[in-house]
Amino acid sequence: MKLPHKAHVAIVDGENFIVMRNEGQIFEPKLGGKETPDLTVTNFSAGVKHQDDMGQRHGSTQLDELAHATAAAEWLNSKSVSGDIDDLVVIADPKTLGEMRRHYHSELEKRLTGEIAKTMTSEPNDRIESAIISA
Repeated sequence: MKLPHKAHVAIVDGENFIVMRNEGQIFEPKLGGKETPDLTVTNFSAGVKHQDDMGQRHGSTQLDELAHATAAAEWLNSKSVSGDIDDLVVIADPKTLGEMRRHYHSELEKRLTGEIAKTMTSEPNDRIESAIISA
């Protein structure tokens, strides 16, 4: 995947949210400028579609995780609308990414250069960079 110079990379899972910038070249990303935005998790209605009997019994419904994904999408939306983000790659586990997509603003969608459905929040920068290159 091409990652433009100064592009933002959002790395998200059900509990963590990290934003970095590409300080390298388009085909040789070097991530830096690590930021951990403080999210206000308020949209617990995000997981209503997951409120079924079977999910509740087996503990597969995690409203907190889905609300965190929604809050991350809302933060990225606000930065996209304000013009603080020009190019963006989102890396998130499949469940989180699916929930985030439901909340993307049209401005964020215009700036989205790629998505990677993979859990990488605890990975070192070089592994994240390799995942971007190979995507």
